[in-house]
Amino acid sequence: MPKLISYALVAIACLLSAGTQAEENLEVYRLRHGDSVLVSVWREEGLQKEIRVLPDGSITFPLAGRLAVAGLSSTEVERQLAVKLKEYIPDPVVSVIITGIEGSRVYVLGKVLKPGPVILSAPTTVLQALSQSGGLDKFADGDLIRIIRVTSNGQEVLPVRYNDLLKGKDLGTNVQLRAGDTILVP
Repeated sequence: MPKLISYALVAIACLLSAGTQAEENLEVYRLRHGDSVLVSVWREEGLQKEIRVLPDGSITFPLAGRLAVAGLSSTEVERQLAVKLKEYIPDPVVSVIITGIEGSRVYVLGKVLKPGPVILSAPTTVLQALSQSGGLDKFADGDLIRIIRVTSNGQEVLPVRYNDLLKGKDLGTNVQLRAGDTILVP
């Protein structure tokens, strides 16, 4: 019987270790302007507030003031707020919950059935975004589709060979989209 228990404990330890490694491999969501967060401080009733990240990438929270959060994870925002609140509250326990990801969107323009913004609630490719936009209309030129992406070096134009993608050729143009990308369908 003790041997069975030790095998079970080893198995549980392996499962827990695998779960931790899987969590470490997940990409952490980074806040963008337009996103919403719920910030609360444990045992401080007056310090619970839903806040939208402003266009400049900041939020304002009572006692902490203005804080730049664009590009940070919720855990990083919790730490920064706790540091700022420590001046007023001993050992503050801050919780930041992402309640809206409106800042994580791409724009589909041109000859699609439903042009407009598409929210990236999961990793999304150009084909998936075009599908969410209702697909191409009958006058669209699938081989002239372009993605305009803003990078630190300026704008980048990425070609999409839609007709080839539908045939299973040249899958390299089925680009993984990033927030802020614009898909142009002529």
